Parts: sequence; structure tokens; C-alpha cells
Amino acid sequence: MQTKDYYKILEIDEMATDSDIKSAYRKLARKFHPDIAGSSPDVVEHFKDINEAYSTLIDRRKRYDYDALRRLYSYTKNSEPETQSTYTSTPNADSDKTKYQSKNYFYGMWEEFINAQYQQKEYKKQQTPQPENGSDITSEVSITMEEAIYGTSKKINVLHTKPCPKCQGRKFVNGAVCTHCNGTGTEAEHKKFTVKIPANVKNGYKIRIANEGNPGINGGKNGNLYLLIKIENNFDFKYDGCNILRTVPITPYEAVLGADIEIPVADGKVTMKILPNTNSGQKFRLQGQGITKNGIKGDLIVTVEIKIPDNLTKEEIDLYRRLAKIGSDNIRKGV
Repeated sequence: MQTKDYYKILEIDEMATDSDIKSAYRKLARKFHPDIAGSSPDVVEHFKDINEAYSTLIDRRKRYDYDALRRLYSYTKNSEPETQSTYTSTPNADSDKTKYQSKNYFYGMWEEFINAQYQQKEYKKQQTPQPENGSDITSEVSITMEEAIYGTSKKINVLHTKPCPKCQGRKFVNGAVCTHCNGTGTEAEHKKFTVKIPANVKNGYKIRIANEGNPGINGGKNGNLYLLIKIENNFDFKYDGCNILRTVPITPYEAVLGADIEIPVADGKVTMKILPNTNSGQKFRLQGQGITKNGIKGDLIVTVEIKIPDNLTKEEIDLYRRLAKIGSDNIRKGV
């Protein structure tokens, strides 16, 4: 427990004001400074005590804690021997009352000291803004099929938020709502990036750029930037080496009669010929429409799937009924 009496060291009483403390410190600091009073161990130690006493008493929180601890120490030093003798005497009502009061006073002083420590921590917590991590940002990036297959670089413009330069994110200035950010604590800011899109990405692919999200506050970490890839004229496809594999729906009449259909490819569209009597699952190869790697160019392999349109007209349904009546071939023969 604390044994030094800072009030005695500074030669002031317990009711001294901040002005009294400063005046006493300046007087004693000049008198006992080693350059003036010499550098003997006693002088150096006393000068150190003067500075220690001043730094404690001039700080409101430190002085409050010190006074509580000082009173507690004074009680345990001066009152405990008397209380102890009361305990060893013949028990009676008066001694029990004294014992009860002594314990209550001791615990009351200890509680006061603990509360002071807690209040000091809360005060420091309020005075010191806590770090707050920035939020993540998700932004969409559109690319073409060709860019998805071969990779590309894209310039993007992302909207960030940053702490308001006037209130520093606190939302208030001198007790009033910040007029710069209208109390939001943030300010919008556009930031430009050049992002490399890797080759062979799929629709919905997500790219993470670390620490490029919204900035942290009071030393908190920045959030991350996530770029969501959207492929224009997208179709479901897979890769097989340099070849691109995809499935394309065709109508029943296109399968029976044959047709020329347009297929999206990396640099636009190509026309693919459907032969008459084409079955579902049949494959067609479009040469040179795949991926180029190490000088080798792959193909686009299309698998057709016969699909009935969702919204058939009454006339179309009547034609299917007529077809069902005149149809002669049993396609399930042998099943």
C-alpha cells in the first residue's frame, strides 16, 4: 500500500487547489534540483519524490484514487492495533459493536478505492476512442465472354465512405450535430482501381482485394473490397483443356426439320447448322472457338437438348394432337 505522503512532500494541505500544487511544485523543484542542491543520493531521491507527488496530485483522477488509498492506509495503520486489542478482550456488546463498525469502515474504504479504480478505467475508455474496423464493399464488374475466357484488366470506380474530416467520425462538434456530414460521421469518396481479371472465370466469380474496403476508424483495420464478376451474354459452360463445353436448347421442330441457330462465342456469335432428325444429347463441334493456350486453339463443343417451349399456343397444341394421331413409328419398340 502507498506510504508516501505527497501532501507533506509538496508542503501543502489536503485542501490545496491546483494553483497551490503548481506553486508549491515550482518552488520545491527549483530548491531541490540537483543542479542547484547537489547530486547527493538524498537530494536526487527527494527531487524524484517531488515530481512523483506533483504528477499524482495535479491529475484529478490520480489524486482521487490516491486520496482514497491514503485514507485506507491511514486507517489500517492507525486503527487496526486498537481494533485488534478489542477482539482479544472479553467479548461484550460494546466490543462487538466496535468490531462491527471497524469492519464496516474498512470495507467502506476499500469499496471506495475499488470504485475509484473502476471510474478511472471508464473515464479513460470514454476519453480514448475505441478502434473500429471498416466495413466490406461489394461491387459488380461486367465483362464479355472473351474477357472471361482469356482474362483482362478493368478500370473500376468504387464508392467508399471515410470519416468526416470535420468531426472525425464522432458526428458532433462542440455538442452540436456536425454540419459537414449532417451527423452521419462519414463522407462519400470515389476511388479508382485497375483490377486484373484472371482467365477462365465463371459468372458469379468473386475477387477479393484486401484492405480496399471502407477505412477503419481510430486505428481499426480497413475492410475488404469484393468484386462480383458478371459475364455479358452469359451461358453455362465448362472447360476441357482448350475446349469450351456448353449445352444449347432446341425446339422439337428444329430437331426434326433441321435449322440454323446462332450460338454466342467469345467475340460475338456464330451460326451453327442443326441437321434434320437431330436427337437430344447430340454434339456439334465449332472449330477454333475455344481457348488459345501456348499457341493451341481449342474448339467449342455444343450439346443440343430438345426442349418444349413453356408457353405453347392453342394452335401449337392442336398440331401436336394431330401429329399424335398420324404418327406411325413406335420409338419405344424394344424397350
